[in-house]
Amino acid sequence: MEVATATEASAPAASGSAARQNHSFPWLDAAISEPYYFLHLLAFFSYFAARSAAIAADDGGELYHRLLRREIQAVLVFLVLFVVKIVREETWETFIADSLLYAKGLLLAVTLVIDYWLALGYFLGFVVIYAVAQQPPYHGLGHSNHLTPLQLESLLTEEPTSRFWLVEFRTLFSATCIQASSVLPELSNIYSNKNISFGIIDLGHFPNAAAKFGISMWDHLPTYILFDKATEVARFPEVTSESKVFVPKVTKFSQNIWVGYLALYFKVLM
Repeated sequence: MEVATATEASAPAASGSAARQNHSFPWLDAAISEPYYFLHLLAFFSYFAARSAAIAADDGGELYHRLLRREIQAVLVFLVLFVVKIVREETWETFIADSLLYAKGLLLAVTLVIDYWLALGYFLGFVVIYAVAQQPPYHGLGHSNHLTPLQLESLLTEEPTSRFWLVEFRTLFSATCIQASSVLPELSNIYSNKNISFGIIDLGHFPNAAAKFGISMWDHLPTYILFDKATEVARFPEVTSESKVFVPKVTKFSQNIWVGYLALYFKVLM
């Protein structure tokens, strides 16, 4: 019963992901349908209108040359940062978030050449976007399921369907959790089998469960806990003491370390 309920809970998200993947241009669909991306696109494209108006109002032509030099510098800096992000092999959500941050900073630097008030207007506009729109998380579930704390407890104790459960505790109010939201689905696609299952618990819906699992809502998210039946055998990030927790940024590199740990653990116990 609990397994069926968990699967049903994940069905809407899975269907939404499938519809998005079946779209001919999924990135275009996301840019139009997601307020976070749509508002950023409007802000960036509005620069061309502001640029044209400023150049048209400049009689001497000096602004055009100064602005062109600053734009070339901004593009070169962005390309360097773009390559660095690719080399670091971070998650796609992290890559997008950081790229937008760099683009916004460089846009402000360019608009300062045109007018200080224009730069201030863009700054306030980006603040408003941050306040009203949130970066969407990864929509796919892979072979994982959304669970409630009661469902997880039932799956671990009453009728264990798998010996191991790897569970991600997260909240969509956290930018770090959003940027790492593709990690568990990708792991489940590779390693899901009869011995290990994958689950996701949104602590934004069940905040009281955080204390039960020893998770701080402020600095421990996302947390990945590996259960052997009802016993916790590992967690990431690792708590080193009662007051300190080692919280590395979740990247492709840290994901590979975690996968290597799991592989070694399973080899020893199975």
